[in-house]
Formats: sequence, C-alpha cells, structure tokens
Amino acid sequence: MNTCAVVLAGGEGKRMLSQMPKPLSKVLGKPMLGWVIGSLKDADVNNICLVKGYKKEFIDEFVSSLPFDITTVYQAERLGTGHAVMQAKEFLKENKGSVVILGGDAPFMDTETIKSSYEYHKAQNCSATVISAKVSDPTGYGRIVRDENGNVKAIVEQKDADEDTLKINEVSSGGFWFETEALLSVLDKITSNNKSKEYYLPDALKLLLEQGQKVGAFTAKSSDTVLGANDPAQLEELNRIATEKGYKCTLDI
Repeated sequence: MNTCAVVLAGGEGKRMLSQMPKPLSKVLGKPMLGWVIGSLKDADVNNICLVKGYKKEFIDEFVSSLPFDITTVYQAERLGTGHAVMQAKEFLKENKGSVVILGGDAPFMDTETIKSSYEYHKAQNCSATVISAKVSDPTGYGRIVRDENGNVKAIVEQKDADEDTLKINEVSSGGFWFETEALLSVLDKITSNNKSKEYYLPDALKLLLEQGQKVGAFTAKSSDTVLGANDPAQLEELNRIATEKGYKCTLDI
C-alpha cells in the first residue's frame, strides 16, 4: 500500500483537568495516541506524521520513547482540523499516494476499520472517503449528509446544522482517507467562514465535490470508532468500554 497517515495530536482538552495534551490521556494504562498509532502500524500504515500543539514537549517525549521514527509538525495556534493538516503540507508533498487522517484521541479506531475503509476508498475510486458510523445519540458530531442516491453531499458540524440535519444519526468519526494530490489541491482553499471561525477539514470534501470529484463514506461496523473523551467522566467511560469489550492497545509502550 502506498499510504501514509497524519494524526492530529494538538488538542488541549481543557475539561480533562490534566496538564498533558488530551491524546496522552490513558485508556487501560496506554495513551489514546498510542492506541491510534498501534492500529495504524497493524494496518501497515507505517509512515506517520503527528501534528502537535498544546504542551508539545510531552508529545515529543512520547515519540522519542517509540522504537520507530515518526515525523512531527507543530500547530502553534489551534484553529481547527483543517488548519492542523495545513501544518503537515510538506509531509504530504513528500508522500504521494493515499493519506489517512485520524484524531489522536479516538482510541477505538481499529485496524480493521482503517484497512477496510482504505479498500473501499480505492475500489470506489474516491478522491476522499470519510469514515462514518451510525450512533444512537449523534449530539456533538458532524453529520453525514447524503443525496437521494446515497452519495455524500456534505459533512455538517453540529454548530452549523439545521433542524433536519441534526436528526441524522450517521456521523463522522473524524477519520478520512484522501488521495494526497487531491487534498493538496484544495487544502489552502479551506476558509474559516463558520460560527467557530475555524478551518474545518471536512470542507475539503465540499471543495472536491465542487470540482466534480468523488467523495465516499465508509460506515464502520462499530460505533465505538467515533468515541473520544473531553472530560474525566468520558475517559472513565472509555476505560469501561475497553474493559467490557476486551479492546487492547497493540502498541508496545
């Protein structure tokens, strides 16, 4: 596979009540970021770039403890997921092919989902593919909006969604496959013209659709792939789920 990964690991997570970057919060004793990297490595995605931000020295310390090399780039201001990926532009230019972009705080994004979504992405000849899941409570997630033929029309963030869109229960996991050249062609065209004044990575899909390119959505088998933690209670819930379902971090750290 001609693949690479960009993992977004710059989050502060103010509500976590921790002095560490949010992706280093632990599930079953292992940093959530380690879970994501382990799944990538097991999916044979070995060329990885981490976008660091808040307390970047802790991310550097974590990376230095790993038995393999990982590229890191620094996002000095946290201005959204699109802005984070912009910091990895040089990495993307050097690694043509397909790139998977994942959040570093989604520990249950498993190897099977990464592999299967890539196979779908290539088989459907997509320029971009969002990894989605169907959930019982979509509150807080970006909604997958499809047309009458089931094709992806847009991903709409909670803050920007109207009443009908808020009823959609298919949500974005925050994980995406892109053809690298296609992503680079629209990355600098993403704007912050939204309620949060942030650069949203899903806007890259809108721009690709406007170019007439194909955008797909791969629905993960488990809704757990979208789960993250924004506060200690949610982190405790992730630990409970991992224990009950036998989830394990496969990275030896």
